[in-house]
Amino acid sequence: MAAPRSARTPRSLRARRSLRAVGAASAGVLLAALAACTTGPAESTSSAEAGGTLVYASGDGEPTCLDPHVGGNYPQALIAGQYLESLVSLDDDREVIPWLATEWTVSDDGLTWDFTLRDDVEFTDGTPFDAEAVKVNVEHLQDPETQSSTGYLAVGKVAEVEVVSDTVVRFHLSAPDSALLESLAQPWTAIQSPAGIARGMEENCQAPIGTGPFVVDEWVPQDHISLVRNDDYTGGPADRGRDGAALLDGIEWRFIPDAASRYAALQAGEVDVIDNAQPDTLAQAEDTGTLVEIDAPRPGASNRLELNSGQAPFDDERVREAFIRAVDVNDGIDSLFFGTAQRSYSVLSSVEPTAYSDDALFETDLDAANALLDEAGWTERGADGVRSKAGVPLVVRFPVSTNQSIPAEQSLFEQVQATAGAAGFDVRIEPLDLSGWYGALFANEYEVVSAPYTKIGPDVLRILYHSDSIVPAPSGYFANLAQLSDPELDTLLTTAASESDADARAALYLQAQELILGGFYALPLYDQQNHFLHAPEVEGIRAMPTVSTLWFADATLAG
Repeated sequence: MAAPRSARTPRSLRARRSLRAVGAASAGVLLAALAACTTGPAESTSSAEAGGTLVYASGDGEPTCLDPHVGGNYPQALIAGQYLESLVSLDDDREVIPWLATEWTVSDDGLTWDFTLRDDVEFTDGTPFDAEAVKVNVEHLQDPETQSSTGYLAVGKVAEVEVVSDTVVRFHLSAPDSALLESLAQPWTAIQSPAGIARGMEENCQAPIGTGPFVVDEWVPQDHISLVRNDDYTGGPADRGRDGAALLDGIEWRFIPDAASRYAALQAGEVDVIDNAQPDTLAQAEDTGTLVEIDAPRPGASNRLELNSGQAPFDDERVREAFIRAVDVNDGIDSLFFGTAQRSYSVLSSVEPTAYSDDALFETDLDAANALLDEAGWTERGADGVRSKAGVPLVVRFPVSTNQSIPAEQSLFEQVQATAGAAGFDVRIEPLDLSGWYGALFANEYEVVSAPYTKIGPDVLRILYHSDSIVPAPSGYFANLAQLSDPELDTLLTTAASESDADARAALYLQAQELILGGFYALPLYDQQNHFLHAPEVEGIRAMPTVSTLWFADATLAG
């Protein structure tokens, strides 16, 4: 049985602020900025006072449900962390630490996990947090009626949850799961009040009930969500550094889809924090030195293009390689992102220690692309330069979610379209809202797609590339968008997910990444961007080391 883990001392995070901006700031502003750019415990400053309502403006799509068990996308994670808590968390070294669970042990065969729970926590509806609540939550995630995707996949190996006592809950697994703790640290598996869940999906979506520092008070669709302080809160992850209720009276969570309007509202002092700060505004903010940036790349997968190998023309490896050899994305990233994004050559985020890169596989070589297409039989060319084979044009359908893809990225996709066209591909970009984009994916009407996927740890490879993930989750979403079906890769990913030895696990993931990259199933672009900007008067914000969402339990507004 493994020994219980203990809390670790956090270190400074990867929030950054330009030297030029620091130089332009006053001493008081500089102190505030430095305090805001750490993920560790909040520190009081002379200018900070408790109270007040922080205004957050989000450019992510407005959730259709505030219960992150339902579906399970990033906008839900952004806000759910304010009112729900997880069994465990990560520290800044990405080590698992206690949260609602104080310790845990695993049996030698990896099939039985015992979690000891805090005995002094209540949900904000006054009901107790206990082992029965954990059992109800896992069953809620696994119930097809919940229509869960991310959480459903995260607890896929949990066969049964047993209530040993009020403070001890036992997970029985169908197979060892080396990623279980990472999965339980995610907002999509956070714990809710069973009484709240019992109200039914419609009501629970409006205001899930958790144990977190804030409570959902009001949701005005397409406008804002009001959160108020949970006065009885004494929780937090083990590295929080303080207990007690949040310092803010509340949070007003606004939805401002237009990036320019969001940035203008921040400049005007109408909002305190914005997410999805765009590359041009980041550069502008750096020049003015009046705002603070938090750069918190998301874990899990990098931003990448997935090539659908389940159907023509990308069921032919030569055509996949030709596409990847033809396109040039480096110049686009350099010019469109103003230095705020670095090219990735890995399907994993750079924050994942097991990420593997191979630059040589992605060198642009138009001559090689043309030779590969000739060899694959795409030898005919029309007057427009588009290749065809037996009268079938080389068309690549590319649906783009305008809710998930920022303008700079959409411009980058246009450069992909142009450079692939030089080799004879007819890349047809289809801008769609989120619903239409999902519809195109569910109908298999795509050859290329960009689909971010956030998950803690390298097990995201199993979610994205194991053939089991071609089968849709209860929500209808299937994560293996490359439709990669390779028994050797399946074996590697399955074995890695059960391997408890860290070095052996890393070696298996290395082999898996070599197969994915070497088979030209994906074109990595850059880390999933998570740039926040906030006013220097805001202190104590923390970017959580789990999935890089902001946490406001220790935030203050300068008086």
